[in-house]
Amino acid sequence: MHMELGVYTFGDVHPDPVTGEQTDPGQRIRDILERVELAEQVGLDYVGVGEHHRPDYAISSPSTVIAAALARTERIHVGSAVTVLSTEDPVRVYQQFATMDAFSGGRVELLAGRGSFIESYPLFGARLDDYDALYDEKIQLLLALDDAGARDGTVSWSGRFRPTLDDALVLPRPADLPGRGRRLNLAVATGGTPESSVRAGVLGLGVNYAIIGGRPAQFAPLAELYRSEFRPRGLGEGVDTGPSVAVSGMGFVADDPKAARDYFYPYWHASMDRIARERGFPLPNRITYDATTTPDGAYAVGSPEEVAEKIVRLAAVLGHDRQILQMDLSGVPQRESLRAIELLGTAVKPLVDAELPRATAEAE
Repeated sequence: MHMELGVYTFGDVHPDPVTGEQTDPGQRIRDILERVELAEQVGLDYVGVGEHHRPDYAISSPSTVIAAALARTERIHVGSAVTVLSTEDPVRVYQQFATMDAFSGGRVELLAGRGSFIESYPLFGARLDDYDALYDEKIQLLLALDDAGARDGTVSWSGRFRPTLDDALVLPRPADLPGRGRRLNLAVATGGTPESSVRAGVLGLGVNYAIIGGRPAQFAPLAELYRSEFRPRGLGEGVDTGPSVAVSGMGFVADDPKAARDYFYPYWHASMDRIARERGFPLPNRITYDATTTPDGAYAVGSPEEVAEKIVRLAAVLGHDRQILQMDLSGVPQRESLRAIELLGTAVKPLVDAELPRATAEAE
């Protein structure tokens, strides 16, 4: 069993909860590009770039940042985390990602979701009353475009939320790769509803579970539901597809375990407090934080040995293929962010690679 490791970011530009300093959006994006380069250098597999339309995040156009990151790297995969497909035109999204796929040699990934915030809905003229219908229609159109790209690029389609396509030629087409053909690397993002797990499986797509609290092992039934419902898309001879489960969540790596937890806490608290007040959730505190950084908790915060142990433990339960960590909540300074990425690649990844086969065999 192989586990891919990586990081993801939303480009937080909140005031630093420790120093009060605030990084402007342009500098934050430059920071992210530096992090992607380091992630490749230390052997990580993936970096995800999120989308928000708020003043406390730097990235409203993830494809622009992803393209810059791909141009500065040679091996690592870079993708969206997530693309808010409900408020996008799937044709334009397909063209953007097919362009990046072509010039990067197949290293771009598209993670399609509905978004955890709703600012993009009024911004792009979408109605929240159509929340489910928008996503259902647009994911179907995206798949139709992907099917067309694998053939000759022409597609016919009609729906409620965009003009009809009548034998339209949609270009460019993705890179032509062994085992994948001219198809994008597509997956569905979910916070953990059974309906989303079934949808991803029935559509024959990968699934990414965002686990931001509680006990990650509780997602095991959802992962099994997804696998049981998985239906290969019939992508053609020589195209290899199968179920794929990724997990994204918060984490932070430092040389000393206590220092890691103490350092990350104010940054975690600032983000969680902001969201809790906006949504009327219970306010976060050190007790809830510490409870969720335990070996069975959702947060992978600690020394390289602790973080590796947590990932291996979870893999034995979920059987997931990829683990990505959000390690820059509330604008963790660049020096500490880079060190955490370095440790994830040079210390955590070797431990996971060594221990995962043994732990999986024992679980079986």
